[in-house]
Amino acid sequence: MSYRDESLAVLRLFISKFGKYSVAFSHQAEDAVLLDLVKQIDPSPDVFTLDTGKLFGESEEYTKTAEEFFGVKIRSLQPDRTEVERMTAEHGEQLYYESVELRKLCCHVRKVKPLQKYLTNYPMWLTGLRREQSPTRANLEKAEYDETTKTYKISPLLDWNTEQIFNYIKEREIPLNPLYGQGYPSIGCACCTRPVKQGEDIRSGRWWWEDPFRKECGLHTKHK
Repeated sequence: MSYRDESLAVLRLFISKFGKYSVAFSHQAEDAVLLDLVKQIDPSPDVFTLDTGKLFGESEEYTKTAEEFFGVKIRSLQPDRTEVERMTAEHGEQLYYESVELRKLCCHVRKVKPLQKYLTNYPMWLTGLRREQSPTRANLEKAEYDETTKTYKISPLLDWNTEQIFNYIKEREIPLNPLYGQGYPSIGCACCTRPVKQGEDIRSGRWWWEDPFRKECGLHTKHK
């Protein structure tokens, strides 16, 4: 069985098992591959994206491009405005540069809490996570109960490598976030993401001032 067929089999199994689910779309190449695979099983999937208020303009435009290409509506999840205002009033607008703890607080308010609220009515969500992306994701499982959201998180692309991802995109003629052409192999908030040099780790541009073994926003931490 090919890696593609295996991922489709995982999707069919869990979509059939849970019925109701949502697909995470975070403007990455993996998300486009995942959504393309899901569409081969379910023509009308529920899809969401986290609008942190700190996204690249290119990512915001890419959401529209993906909606048109895949024929889906991508629901935008936004943080509570009052919580954001309280956080920035106390710690400053650029608190993420001050300490790991404050950066994680920002991620929690802008990403984790909106996702937790949204997934209350969903037993399962699908992600484009891959083990190759970072040391923090090496021990993730394709299907696991996610303590962060209290739902099941399914990651059918976990064993794909970067070459397989981009070969699939080329073969299927799927549009990419234009930031890939500007040296961004991993894309997050504009304030916390920078281009990487050739040969550098693909996530080295994310929170580049932090220890690579701790760099997660809180959405995909392996709980023990």
